[in-house]
Amino acid sequence: MREPDLFIDGWRLHSGEQYHAAAPDTFLIPPRMARQNLWPGYLAKLIFEIHVDNDEDPCRVERMWVIVRELTKEGYLGILDNNPYCIEENDELWSGIELPFGPHHIIAIEVPDERSVKIADSTPIRRWPPEIA
Repeated sequence: MREPDLFIDGWRLHSGEQYHAAAPDTFLIPPRMARQNLWPGYLAKLIFEIHVDNDEDPCRVERMWVIVRELTKEGYLGILDNNPYCIEENDELWSGIELPFGPHHIIAIEVPDERSVKIADSTPIRRWPPEIA
């Protein structure tokens, strides 16, 4: 399964592990074991880079929550649980879409609650696109 791509999808994910490696004393992330052992309903905070229509600053970075929906061999499929601030409502990157991510992307974790488990069990408003040929 391919990861989101800035040029294909208009957004991509940053590696929380890379941020942590660059500033280990100030950019803290959960232990790798915790990030590898999530199940449906868990919330994972990820760093999104989003293309915007602005010549001076064409990309914005936002931290948003994703609800784990399914485990995959690469990591997880989740449902976005936030709306980005830097773009208008759309079908590509908005609350309720499905997206893939891995343990290396995760910067924070929240335990499941009744609401998140229900969302994890629901059908996303848009499934993650298949591989591009």
